[in-house]
Amino acid sequence: METKPVITCLKTLLIVYSFVFWITGAILLAVGVWGKLMLGPYISLIADNSTNAPYVLIGTGTVIIVFGLFGCFATCRGSPWMLKLYAMFLSLVFLAELVAGISGFVFRHEIKGTFRRTYSDAVLNYNAEDEASRAVDNLQHKLRCCGVYNYTSWFASVYYPSNGIPASCCFNSSDCNPEDLRNATVAPSKVFHQGCFELVTSFMETNMAIIAGVTFGIAFSQLIGMLLACCLSRIITANQYEMV
Repeated sequence: METKPVITCLKTLLIVYSFVFWITGAILLAVGVWGKLMLGPYISLIADNSTNAPYVLIGTGTVIIVFGLFGCFATCRGSPWMLKLYAMFLSLVFLAELVAGISGFVFRHEIKGTFRRTYSDAVLNYNAEDEASRAVDNLQHKLRCCGVYNYTSWFASVYYPSNGIPASCCFNSSDCNPEDLRNATVAPSKVFHQGCFELVTSFMETNMAIIAGVTFGIAFSQLIGMLLACCLSRIITANQYEMV
């Protein structure tokens, strides 16, 4: 099977794979930039401290783009050592994605606990002005929820005594005034009753299997590239074939 047609076929497959790999890197880079620009406030509600997740995605995407181009160059050049280096990089990406996927699944309960703690702190210290407060407002408005477990979470906040429940909890903004929101008897009829913590964690639990499947699927796709690169390198070395 170690013939020129086989090598040409492997070369074509590896170039196509490297291009797809490059596209994956571009997507990760775009998601990282989008996450930094658009999801910064929301991420602050999930992590105790400022998280570097967007920067990790940006860095990973950039590296994948570079090595995707390197894979195409190594394949066209037909250099065995370059192909082996490319296969080694793919193995490192495979291990990193595998560890990330397993860690996310194993520590999902810790992630939920961290979200509950940080979101509770954001509610208790809400002032309607800082970044965390704006993130709380956006989350409540878009998910149609109120407070951590329900609207009563706001009764313990520093904001409630003078301002009442935030207007972002109202299910009808035109029928929701500050006086009603400060009235513990009237406010329940004006605001959402479901807590945001339950909505977010339910979404996480429902989609955990899908997220894990996609993560592991992407990780194991690296094995295809590793196999193609190693096979092409071995065949070129064995036949002393010079790519054109």
